[in-house]
Amino acid sequence: MATASPSLGPIESVIRSKLLSSLQPAALVIHNDSYQHRHHAPMRAQDGGSGETHFSLEIVSDEFKGKTTMQRHRMIYSLLSEELDQGLHSLSLKTKTRAEAGIETAST
Repeated sequence: MATASPSLGPIESVIRSKLLSSLQPAALVIHNDSYQHRHHAPMRAQDGGSGETHFSLEIVSDEFKGKTTMQRHRMIYSLLSEELDQGLHSLSLKTKTRAEAGIETAST
């Protein structure tokens, strides 16, 4: 399950695409929190305060099995390293496996 913001900006679209293809999440929620930070210097530098710099991500994926929270976060930062180098400023991450989120695996 992936939910989308009403209108996706280019950064949010790339984040969504990379996370979907790499982690095959059971759930993915992306919130663009940039408007809350439009007064910060990095935000003002990007399109006069209308850029995409701050996101909250909630990801449920079995790719996180056996990994610590720090390892999970490093996975995300590695996947999004290009975006971070190009102006993505902040990520708030909640990462869980299906079991941790209470989502049952479909039986085959």
